[in-house]
Amino acid sequence: MTEPYPKIELHVHLEGTVRPRTLLEIAKRNDYALPVETEEELQALYDFRDFPHFIDVWILTTNALRTADDFRQVVTDYAQEAASHGAVYLEAIFSPAERVARGVGWDEIFSGYCDGAQEARELHGVEVRLTPDIYRGCSLGEAEQVVRYSAAYRERGVLGVGLGGLEAEFPPEPYEPAFTLARQLGLASVPHAGEVAGPPSIRGALEELGADRIRHGIRAVDDSGLLREVADRRIVLDICPISNLRTRAVASLEEHPLPKLVAAGARCSISTDDPAMFGTDLTLDSEAAVSLGLDPRDFYEAGLEGALCDDETKARLQSTGEGFDWDAVRIAETPLR
Repeated sequence: MTEPYPKIELHVHLEGTVRPRTLLEIAKRNDYALPVETEEELQALYDFRDFPHFIDVWILTTNALRTADDFRQVVTDYAQEAASHGAVYLEAIFSPAERVARGVGWDEIFSGYCDGAQEARELHGVEVRLTPDIYRGCSLGEAEQVVRYSAAYRERGVLGVGLGGLEAEFPPEPYEPAFTLARQLGLASVPHAGEVAGPPSIRGALEELGADRIRHGIRAVDDSGLLREVADRRIVLDICPISNLRTRAVASLEEHPLPKLVAAGARCSISTDDPAMFGTDLTLDSEAAVSLGLDPRDFYEAGLEGALCDDETKARLQSTGEGFDWDAVRIAETPLR
């Protein structure tokens, strides 16, 4: 079997990496009642009608995660999976305020995920950094709590904060004070924008939230001026092709705007988003990107450019990329369903 080429993943929700069998085990040990009882039924539950349906199921199932050990396991399990697909660096997302609302302590959540990131490096050789999400719809007070706890764990690998959830219902602008606080505390801004909402979502993220990177951003193609700005400012877009199919953000892979984004000069990294829920993995999303005309070295380098890690880690990742024989990469075309 050919060794996978190296990959940098900047957009993966840890709660969405838990495969059905593991989620059922965690729910059982936490005495949390899922609406289904078998792996097959859980997989069927993941047949999303649209983006709001995905959010509903995401909340329902991820509430099974309750303890520091759950959070630690989620990171190490995904690091092992991602490493098998060539991942050398991950920036992983989790949503702490939703777990706190269910009675889990802030420090239990953060320490569990940070412990997992440390174990991921030791056990699987994958560098994991963390970028917690503020969820759209939470209060400004809750958003600022996410920021303050994120800053308290900077020395353990928390690099920035994001904004996730229902884009169309909750524009980014009201969360500007939380992201101003994040910058003051030394955290980067990595909000979701421009996935199911249009260009104003991206503009709000750039102008009001000071976005260092945009998670998704595919709707930049709808505004040529905005797309030029994204390209000129070298704002890296975290593109998740199969996720966009599963949530119906795009109608088909052939219609995905990724080629137009790249042709306009936008820097696009490739990620899975919620691989267990979307029936994907880092190899499948990379193959999808290649089928749309991207070169694996280009999206590795875009990932490197967008990564928020320290200079020493970036230098190692750059060395990995420069030392790999990209000319030897041959991707087998795999039909996507």
